[in-house]
Amino acid sequence: MLSIVLNNILDWMLAFCLKIGYPGTLAWMTIESSFIVWPSEPLLLLQGALVSEGKLLFLGLLLASIIGSLIGALINYAIGYYLGRAAVNKLVSKYGKFLFVDSSTIIKSEAYFAKNGEITTFVGRLIPVIRQFISIPAGFAKMNLGKFLFYTGLGAGIWSAVLISLGMILGNNLALIKTYINEITVAVLVVCFIGIVLYRFIKKKKVYPRMAGFKC
Repeated sequence: MLSIVLNNILDWMLAFCLKIGYPGTLAWMTIESSFIVWPSEPLLLLQGALVSEGKLLFLGLLLASIIGSLIGALINYAIGYYLGRAAVNKLVSKYGKFLFVDSSTIIKSEAYFAKNGEITTFVGRLIPVIRQFISIPAGFAKMNLGKFLFYTGLGAGIWSAVLISLGMILGNNLALIKTYINEITVAVLVVCFIGIVLYRFIKKKKVYPRMAGFKC
């Protein structure tokens, strides 16, 4: 029963990714690259699976993804450029919770940009969470627009190409995944559980590093 439900969900998601096509990918990546926290991984991975079936083109998806990423990044760049650091921090402090982002994310992005210079626009596009917001401090710094677009497009292109390629590998094994989807789901849950346990253990050791040697 569970495998039937999961297979139906997977088929629905693949149908959705095919239906929105290249325009939908462009719009999706525009949102993902702007100030709204929006994941690109599920869409591009599943669309990569469709590429392996010959239903979508790799180059078409890659171009749509890069163009969408550039549009979204330009929105963030303009916000940083015209509003400035103080106004952006004020807006994030007030409304960030509705977009699942807080001031610390902007601060981290700005610190990363300041530390590593212009190349950060490229590298930052490859780092989850930071990638969405690295364009805002680029706007603060009034980075050269041509360089900004070049490095952003390069980073976004690599990120998208990797995800689509992984999706193609997934697509080539889609029948096998559907066959063993129950086992795969259980394995993922077990790995997540182990990860949570390890995280809590490590966090406890860091918070109470001296308790082990404490004597009453």
